[in-house]
Amino acid sequence: MTGVMSPGPITAATVGAGTKSPHAGVMVAFGHGIVEFPLMALIYFGLGDMLKIDSVRASVLSLGGIFLLFMGVDMFLRAWKATEIQNDNSRKPLTTGIMLSLGNAYFLIWWATVGASLLSKAVVFGLAGVMIFAFVHWSCDFVWFYILSAASYKGGSVFGLKFQKIVFAVCGAFLIVFGFLFLFDAGRIMFA
Repeated sequence: MTGVMSPGPITAATVGAGTKSPHAGVMVAFGHGIVEFPLMALIYFGLGDMLKIDSVRASVLSLGGIFLLFMGVDMFLRAWKATEIQNDNSRKPLTTGIMLSLGNAYFLIWWATVGASLLSKAVVFGLAGVMIFAFVHWSCDFVWFYILSAASYKGGSVFGLKFQKIVFAVCGAFLIVFGFLFLFDAGRIMFA
């Protein structure tokens, strides 16, 4: 649950997408799973060790930071310019789940450390243990993202467009903050 409920870019984007649809979290979870299941398999086969190399971590953090900055600025600006919060095709929740999972360096580092440790405990039970672990972990993501989007939608329908704009702007601001944090951490690694 430490990985599932930790506030981060996917949380912010799920809340933002939830202003348009209470079911957006379901699609974010599916997008996240599209990245997460293969990542679990790759870590099982040794990728986790590669993500511990400083130059690889710094590169992942830098690329993720730049991606989050662009996405955050776009989300922030769209919130204040729109007369209605739009979810255009480039912002579909499924795509958001995929892109933010790929662009979130802390997600990758979490899986290379904490996630790999948990996965190694599931390995004791063979392939069935790994598959059960993967399904249970993703199910937690699914439930949490659905709760976030449903709550955001309910708040948007009760409080209206102004509330939606504020939620979108706050989520955009959080993505910008996370982008700068990623870049700061990349700099610390490169110049340490």
